Amino acid sequence: MDRQPPPPLITMEAMLHMMAIHGVGAEMLNPATDLMYDFVHSLLPFPPVSAAASLSAISSSPGGGSEDRLSAHPDAILRDVVSRLPAKDAARTAVLSSRWRPLWRSAPLVLVDAHLLQSAGGEDSPLRAGSGSGSITAAVSRVLEAHRGPFRCVNLTRSSMGAHRAELALWLGLLAVKGVEEFVFVNRPWPLDFPLPTTIFSLASVKRLYLGAWGFPNTSVLPRGTAFPHLLELGLGCIAMEDRDLNFLLARSPILQTLVVYASQTCVNLRIISRSLRCVQLCMCRVHDVSVVDAPRLERLLLWNVTNKEKVRTRVKFGHAPKLRSVGYLMPGVHVLEIGNTIIKAETRASPTTIVPSVKTLALELEVHFGVRNEAKMIPCFLRCFPNIETLHIKSEETDQPAGKLNQKFMKETSSIECVQSHIREMIFHEYHGERSELAFLKFILGNAQVLQHMVILFVEGSLSSGDNAVAKLIKDLSSVKRASENCRLVILESPNSRGGSCWSRQVASDLDLADPFYCCCRTQHDLYVSWSKLALSASSVLCSSNCF
Repeated sequence: MDRQPPPPLITMEAMLHMMAIHGVGAEMLNPATDLMYDFVHSLLPFPPVSAAASLSAISSSPGGGSEDRLSAHPDAILRDVVSRLPAKDAARTAVLSSRWRPLWRSAPLVLVDAHLLQSAGGEDSPLRAGSGSGSITAAVSRVLEAHRGPFRCVNLTRSSMGAHRAELALWLGLLAVKGVEEFVFVNRPWPLDFPLPTTIFSLASVKRLYLGAWGFPNTSVLPRGTAFPHLLELGLGCIAMEDRDLNFLLARSPILQTLVVYASQTCVNLRIISRSLRCVQLCMCRVHDVSVVDAPRLERLLLWNVTNKEKVRTRVKFGHAPKLRSVGYLMPGVHVLEIGNTIIKAETRASPTTIVPSVKTLALELEVHFGVRNEAKMIPCFLRCFPNIETLHIKSEETDQPAGKLNQKFMKETSSIECVQSHIREMIFHEYHGERSELAFLKFILGNAQVLQHMVILFVEGSLSSGDNAVAKLIKDLSSVKRASENCRLVILESPNSRGGSCWSRQVASDLDLADPFYCCCRTQHDLYVSWSKLALSASSVLCSSNCF
């Protein structure tokens, strides 16, 4: 078999050359890189400990008794105490007494390289492309060598590994031997796609793994028995990888429950074949194809800003996924929906072979004007494919396309949709701009959703304080609709998201204890329910509040 040489790495010089070809100034490189790293950092899991509070000894007052009761506890309890401290404070427990001295070396340690920064605010300071990392790298090496393991969590986001290849090999080797349960490892440029050693697959004990800004190892040359036998959660951010790498990871992670891929350096083609996966997130990725082939436990398929910059549209295919409950954000006119072997088109009729009956929560992203006619035509088609949805989220996205409209013919055709007539209980319209097509859609839902209980409209940020009476106009327009549900409650709020800002939370969307992953646009799902219960009025009234959050 011919082996092709690996492509050249994306160095700073290579990136600057690419930018020059496309007419982008060199001064944009660092801000763009910083923005990318900020995004990667925002999607990482929070470390289980914080260095915000310092560890200090409190001397006993005279006559108050100075008996050391804590040290009398069994070793297992004391190790648990040490494992809940930042690495620096955990090491300092050795000076408390001879009883504590050996404990930190055997306690499941939490190592966060940001905690090792000496400067104030180091833990929360953002990642920056040009920051030095030599002292942090040396400190991490000392801790990994001194501690016998295992490590409860290792969170490394501050080192440029392209300049520390020896340390990279050392760290992965030590973690493979000593054991680590949670590992977050983000490289700092440059190169942007610096190759991650295959030693990463030696971390057999890892349960939660997040990797950022790497070139993925060539999985085709790995031994047959390579696997992550205990891996439950996997996050891949700004990774350069091949399709076979994702397939390999799914096949070699037998109990994996959550997969998150965000800001991939390469185009993603994902075939979901897994007996264990429950949640899949693709965020800010260029995607050709997402196929749910065989996923008997899959509950969530979440796509945020998933498009294809090429002229070919992104295919989203549904196969065997009997427990699938939440899907979105689907983009009519941008995503091609395929169910079984049927490509959904405007003229496709609902039938047992063209529906996904298990889905209860659906999210659609529409251009603010619903301006592209193909998009408007596909909205009812998408809704027909999910006949049993009870919660519908609509996100209106700004566009420079010419304005279109949803006319009476559209509304008449759409009235035959089963989910609208018989199942939708909650409808949340995100980023409402007041366009004609948006209003027409709201009127359609109010006029046809017979079991609708709650309709929440989140105006785009700044709308309710602009003084243009947007709410009064909306109330007047909606009052003309004969509502299909007498029990519908309507709440009008202002979106908490800044214009153009992110409304996605990887943490919320991955929390399977929350019934609806799309409430991440609000502070919490609880806040929205409080708003409904405290603020919503009867179907004949409308309450407007811009300060509910």
